[in-house]
Amino acid sequence: MPGDDRFIEIQQPARRRWRWWQITLLTVGALVLVGVTAAAGVIWHFSQDLPSLDLLQSYQPSLVTTVYSDDRQPIGQFFIERRILTPLADIPDSLKQAVIATEDARFFEHPGLDYIGILRAAWTNIRHGGRKVEGASTITQQLARSLFLSAERSYDRKIRELILAYKMEAVSSKEQILETYLNQIYFGQGAYGVASAAQSYFGKDITTLTLAESAFLAGLPKSPSRFSPFTAYERAKKRQEHVLSRMEEAGFITAAEREAAAAEALNFHRPGSEHFAPYFVEYVRQLLVAKYGETMVYKGGMQVYTTLNLEMQKAAEAAFAAGVRELDKREGWRGPKRTVDIGMLQPPAAASTDGTLKPGDLAEGIVLKAGKDHYAVLVGSVTAKLSFDDMAWAKRQLRGPDPAVDFVVNPNLKQILKPGDVIDVAVKKATKEGLTLTLEQTPIVEGGLIALDPRTGAIRAMVGGYDFSRSEYNRAVQAHRQPGSAFKPLIYATAMSQGMSPATQILDAPVVYEQEEDDKIWKPENYGRKFHGMVSLRDALAHSHNLATVRLLDKVGIRNVIDFSRTVGITSPLPADLSLGLGSSSVGLMELTSVYGVFLNKGSKAEPFAIKAAQDNTGKVLETTEPEPREVISKETAYLITNMMEDVVQKGTGQAAKSLDRPIAGKTGTTNDYINAWFIGGTPNLVTGVYVGFDDRRSLGESETGARAALPIWLAFMKEALKQLPVVPFEIPDGVTFVKVDASTGLLESDQEGEGDKGTVELFTKGSEPTQAAQRRLDPTDFYKLDQIPEGQPVGEGSL
Repeated sequence: MPGDDRFIEIQQPARRRWRWWQITLLTVGALVLVGVTAAAGVIWHFSQDLPSLDLLQSYQPSLVTTVYSDDRQPIGQFFIERRILTPLADIPDSLKQAVIATEDARFFEHPGLDYIGILRAAWTNIRHGGRKVEGASTITQQLARSLFLSAERSYDRKIRELILAYKMEAVSSKEQILETYLNQIYFGQGAYGVASAAQSYFGKDITTLTLAESAFLAGLPKSPSRFSPFTAYERAKKRQEHVLSRMEEAGFITAAEREAAAAEALNFHRPGSEHFAPYFVEYVRQLLVAKYGETMVYKGGMQVYTTLNLEMQKAAEAAFAAGVRELDKREGWRGPKRTVDIGMLQPPAAASTDGTLKPGDLAEGIVLKAGKDHYAVLVGSVTAKLSFDDMAWAKRQLRGPDPAVDFVVNPNLKQILKPGDVIDVAVKKATKEGLTLTLEQTPIVEGGLIALDPRTGAIRAMVGGYDFSRSEYNRAVQAHRQPGSAFKPLIYATAMSQGMSPATQILDAPVVYEQEEDDKIWKPENYGRKFHGMVSLRDALAHSHNLATVRLLDKVGIRNVIDFSRTVGITSPLPADLSLGLGSSSVGLMELTSVYGVFLNKGSKAEPFAIKAAQDNTGKVLETTEPEPREVISKETAYLITNMMEDVVQKGTGQAAKSLDRPIAGKTGTTNDYINAWFIGGTPNLVTGVYVGFDDRRSLGESETGARAALPIWLAFMKEALKQLPVVPFEIPDGVTFVKVDASTGLLESDQEGEGDKGTVELFTKGSEPTQAAQRRLDPTDFYKLDQIPEGQPVGEGSL
């Protein structure tokens, strides 16, 4: 009522209550909106600096640098990526399917990103404790990373990779992406793309690959070095079987096809076999990179002309391989390479030859069964015969690292092999009736060979080890080993430079030296623990008498020998003690061979070199080498020591080299316990050094001297190499004179009655010849009563 002062209450509407599900939906929606906005922002941000896909159309490969021999034949190439571009239609279905099954089974179903694969990989990794055991990168992602991005592991790169993969799928067909991928990916051994991989691993055209070979190749891109059949065969084989299983799971092959492919023998093409002179080419590469940088060498398209002689290099590789194989056989049979289940093998072909193997070829074989006098061996798809007579060397079986003691002799050759054993064999004969084989084994001993033109220093041939694919370590250049008696010519040459002559007498008998620093005594010994009394320097060098050499070193002075060695080119550290006389200091093969070249080149030193000229891709000359020999010792000293080393060949430790039937000077070398074996020598127009030894410096075996282990390699090489070169005598300098002397004293021949015509003509530097006549012919025992000399202990570092 009006005037009524009562409070009037206004009814407020009821407040709306939010349900929990509404709040949840709103929150999720907001989060989704924020997430989408953030994702869009991230995608926009990382899309700003992505490379244009147009680069695929304008891509230009880098230029290949080519290395040539001295007659301009290509012997090697340097490049970032070596490819044989192959259309998708020319790539076998088995290989395409193997790659897809292994790398991206849903390739034809996803838009570049495989969400199902990502979830599956995440779950698999979680089940393995968080370790990454399975990846989820699609083929498109891998191609995007390979073409446009780095291998950096970061979230930024991964996001860019995902965006690029999606864009690539939008502008390219699946077939185009797969074709580019198969031509782009790396398979190891320098091979990029499937066609190059087929050549590198199997030596065959990609169109001829079998299912087993395709599966093997498809397993490589994940980790080419880890799954290399040349360093980890068993691991590589398991990887191939994994690929075959994935192909079966994907429905590409049946279980029977998988089993047959897994059982197929894989005949690998040894890497590097298509490259000529691999150690030399790698040596050249290192020189070029050091001078011009990697970009110029790998992309610049240089033309490099070298000193290598093709025929000499072929002879060097053949001689070295044959020599270390023979040495390895002498030490004994180490057993089969591995054993396989022959029940899983394909039925072998009839005993015939398929024409691909010829006498001298090496191959792997699988022992099928033992006969009365031979083994049946499967080589490729052919059954061949290995007679017991052609494996007789395997009676000696090596059971440990020391061939002198860790061996047994098993005369029953029928017990040495069993079915399934995988062995190395060589083809002895290949006729219509079939192949006959000899048993081989891959040698584990190493070494090197280097051949130089002593007049110019040009490197004519180089072998740095048995197998470049097994070890790229170049023992002809990088290794330093004790040369044993191969170092002795430097001591005798020092004596010649001091006015001594080949006729100078020295005592070869036991001697004891006290070493004040460590309070010990040193008793050097001769090989065979014999001594010879008074001998001429000529005979002491020819027969490599250690005791005479140590006395000579003591006489001429250790410091003088070191200084002389530096003059002629030794740069390695040399010990300032008497062990220097027995070759205890480690030197390089090329280093010491070059020093011998000084002697054979009339005292003039020519620095070894490999590159004659180099040009850029426009033909501009970048460098040329003009040899500049310089005289470092007198012609007389050089000729005297050369003439003495000729006697090493004519009547001393290097007599096998006489078969060359031309002037040859050289010296053997054997270190203590037969650890290294050397021979260095040559003619006025070619000097060659060879050393053989294990990398871990264990013994080569009893009696494996320089004459037995190294000289045969040197001789086999020189027989072929010298066919190209004229016979050239060692030139006698005007300052050398000939004098008839008494052989037992080095003095002028005695004119006493009955003493005539018993002397020998010897060489002297003019002015140093003897003027006094011998009074009587002396007996060595006049100087030393040999039967009263106590035996010493063999200590020295050199013997022969």
